[in-house]
Amino acid sequence: MENKYITVAYKLYAIADGKKEMLEEAPAEHPFQFITGIGYTLDRFEKEITTLNTGDNFNFTIPCAEAYGERNEDNVRQVAKSMFCDADGKFDSDNIFPGNIIMLSDAEGNQFYANVGEITEDKVVVDLNHPHAGKDLTFEGKVIEMREATNKEIQELVNMMSGGCGGGCEGCGGGCGEHHHEDEDCCCGHCH
Repeated sequence: MENKYITVAYKLYAIADGKKEMLEEAPAEHPFQFITGIGYTLDRFEKEITTLNTGDNFNFTIPCAEAYGERNEDNVRQVAKSMFCDADGKFDSDNIFPGNIIMLSDAEGNQFYANVGEITEDKVVVDLNHPHAGKDLTFEGKVIEMREATNKEIQELVNMMSGGCGGGCEGCGGGCGEHHHEDEDCCCGHCH
């Protein structure tokens, strides 16, 4: 499969209890950018978009099973609050607060994201489920650009996915690898 450079503007919705809830937005001023064939996006999202052309509108739903799967309550854990303290025993309240997404590492050095939940006197609840787990996802938007990706663009994306900077990040103040989709000024992409 050829690697296509694609930018899309979209709104992402989930249907819960019969109500449509907007989860995130990538407006045309700050579109979602990705390259096909690298594993940066959901397979089904990529398949839906690559059937389109520049300027086409889209509206499709990805079932939970093809998105982030069902929530697994075994992935909600309590960890010692001391795990988030510095050498002097000071708790990192700047980064560890309910609702924040943080990066954790396991014993083998694998990194993964966790959503911070309740914080008690001695415990922190972390949710290792993807924030969109258990949801059917509806994407509505427009293809802004679709063309063959350059070798440089492919390398920048590979660098970013491996924890380095993808290049061109001066405009978003750096922070690659710590991107959160709420940061609309970032050029580094979204969660899909």
